Amino acid sequence: QVQLADSGGGLVQSGGSLRLSCAASGRGFSHYVMAWFRQAPGKEREFVGHIAGGSTVYADSVRGRFTISRDDAKNTVYLQMNSLKPEDTAVYYCAAGLLKTVAAIKRGDMDYWGKGTLVTVSS
Repeated sequence: QVQLADSGGGLVQSGGSLRLSCAASGRGFSHYVMAWFRQAPGKEREFVGHIAGGSTVYADSVRGRFTISRDDAKNTVYLQMNSLKPEDTAVYYCAAGLLKTVAAIKRGDMDYWGKGTLVTVSS
């Protein structure tokens, strides 16, 4: 069993930066694929990116602006968000999964989820 606590959201101006954190409790953190998703008001949840074995995959909408990293010693994954745009406004969720294909990750087929942290980007 893994519990995830995502944090770091807030209000930022367009062009600004934020770093989200996701702290995991439980065993075997290093074995998990860790992903970030977001859900904007009135929209479906969408894949942001994931990290597995040091490799990262990003959605086209955030590639080049967002960076996912992890510190397995701290059981924490990060989402560094730069050059934020108003359309990045959403609740951001971290998620953990074992033995997932990229397709499964992208559709949100993950095993554990954080409760989400709100990011608001003002224009």
